[in-house]
Amino acid sequence: MKKIAPLLLLALGTLLAVTLIFLPHQANASDRALRAQVNLQGAPDSGISGHVLFIQTREGILPTVQIIAEVTGLPPNTLHGFHIHENGTCEPSFAAAGGHYDPGPNGNSDPDANHPFHMGDLPNLRANDQGIAKVKHTTSRITLSAGPLSLFDDNGSAIIVHANEDRGTTGVTGGAGGSRIACGVVEANG
Repeated sequence: MKKIAPLLLLALGTLLAVTLIFLPHQANASDRALRAQVNLQGAPDSGISGHVLFIQTREGILPTVQIIAEVTGLPPNTLHGFHIHENGTCEPSFAAAGGHYDPGPNGNSDPDANHPFHMGDLPNLRANDQGIAKVKHTTSRITLSAGPLSLFDDNGSAIIVHANEDRGTTGVTGGAGGSRIACGVVEANG
């Protein structure tokens, strides 16, 4: 018993020291969460607008990105494809945003050919009876930090809202969401 007491005290002291060393690092990790935002704008006179927030944290081995979005001005009670696209630019037709974001291991030159498995595929937006859609989604398929899955590559990224739902079928003719009705560029936010 006399030999156990000092060992127990040593173990408790070590545990306390390790806890005090690592607690500040855990707090700092949440302080260093990366953020990005998107201000969505619909075509002129559409009345569509919205905001998307990205928050990257490291939980476990991979970074995870939480995506929180609200889009207003949509037709009531409708579904809309909601994707990250490969270019950080928008124009009135929103074609400049390019195809669906899918850097892949070798940089796929035809991102839409991989539909519905591209990295930029997000859950459909579901507009309520007031035409407001909200979504909260967490993914490890993209990052805000540097690396092969970063939204901040050489040409940036954009969010597109499509006129129709993404039915998640293979190939672009299967229903990847149809025409583009809103677009916004992903911008770093602190």
